[in-house]
Amino acid sequence: MAKNEEKKFEELMTDLEVIVKDLENGTTDLESSIEKYTEAMKIVKVCNDKLTNATEAVNKILKENGELADFEVAE
Repeated sequence: MAKNEEKKFEELMTDLEVIVKDLENGTTDLESSIEKYTEAMKIVKVCNDKLTNATEAVNKILKENGELADFEVAE
């Protein structure tokens, strides 16, 4: 899975789309389908981790004193 972690989010989504199309095609044998499904789930986890990290980064702002703090919306 290390190779997936090195890829950009968009590349992973493309890989995932290819796997889904292969599985939807219905011409893949059972063993290959299981392998593809397993790989897809690994890709989903890496994508989820990347999205979580991106969300955390976006929710941080730089305070005047240079410290990072949680972003809060004033209502």
